[in-house]
Amino acid sequence: MKRHAILLSAALLAMPFAAAAQGLPPDRPKSPPNPATNRYVEAPGFFKLPAGRKMGASSAVRGDSKGNIWVVDRCAANSCVGSKLTPIMQFDGKGNFIKSFGAGLLQFPHGFTIDSKDHLWITDGVPPDGKGTQGHTVLEFGPDGKLLRTLGKPGVRGGAPNLFTEPNAVLVTPDGTIYVAEGHTRGSKNTPHIIKFNSSGKFIKQWGTPGTGPGQLGMPHTLAMDSKGRLYVGDRDNNRIQIFDQDGKLLGQMVQFGRPSGIAIDRNDMIYVTDSESKNKNEYGHNPGWKRGIRIGSLKDGIVTDFIPDSFADAEGSSTSGGEGVWADGKGAVFSARVGQQDVVKFVKR
Repeated sequence: MKRHAILLSAALLAMPFAAAAQGLPPDRPKSPPNPATNRYVEAPGFFKLPAGRKMGASSAVRGDSKGNIWVVDRCAANSCVGSKLTPIMQFDGKGNFIKSFGAGLLQFPHGFTIDSKDHLWITDGVPPDGKGTQGHTVLEFGPDGKLLRTLGKPGVRGGAPNLFTEPNAVLVTPDGTIYVAEGHTRGSKNTPHIIKFNSSGKFIKQWGTPGTGPGQLGMPHTLAMDSKGRLYVGDRDNNRIQIFDQDGKLLGQMVQFGRPSGIAIDRNDMIYVTDSESKNKNEYGHNPGWKRGIRIGSLKDGIVTDFIPDSFADAEGSSTSGGEGVWADGKGAVFSARVGQQDVVKFVKR
């Protein structure tokens, strides 16, 4: 074994002990990859769309402080390029449609968060066919639909401090600090990164290099933060969640929640992780033994207590299915924004 491989193995083995010392959940608790326990059932037809409007692919669902639920879809398809539809949709707590906006402002809405002011933050990426002249941006909207700020330059890929390359996710802390995860193309030498800005959008720092080692990133697809302010990065290509402090220091990792496309953490530090890609085949999505679906557990012990399986029958033959976005309302309901099925669904406890 080469020396760098020995060092990497030693670092990975030591990480659970370091995590335990900092009060983090253990890396690999004794729980099966796909627990049989599932206390959730789908509530069909929850979202009532306007007549003639159907839901497209989505990785974006969140609730605001007033009890409304926001969904951003890809214009009744898997891309908004050339569409006149309004992809940002507001529903009340019962799933009734309220309003929509954003026509022509997004080409491939991807990551989504709502800040403490109920402002909506959306990352705009690049469609699978590569078409379109927008993307590579992070947009901030008011709940009234007004575009308040654009980080990056539409259609221009690049690096910090002023440009992005395929931003995947955005997170805004209560004090307004902004984190962006970028890099949706495998094998890129210029990404992936986690980028930190202050509340005014001024660049502070970035971290991350391509690779599989501790602190390195494959594809940082999703961001979440726990009650102690620790940053959880869904490192999808590496089939793990990495945990950092707010300045990029690696604190630990978790692999028991599968191949993470989306992460949500509620006020009680329950974690909801959706896996939309795992497959046994030795190809993209390779994560043998793991099934697609939503894994739920507590950050207090890191044990997966519930597994909501993907409804797609031929997951092994598809590149993505099941949820890419996930949100929990803190009242027992879990929402899944699905690309393959092109819908957003609600799950409630049985």
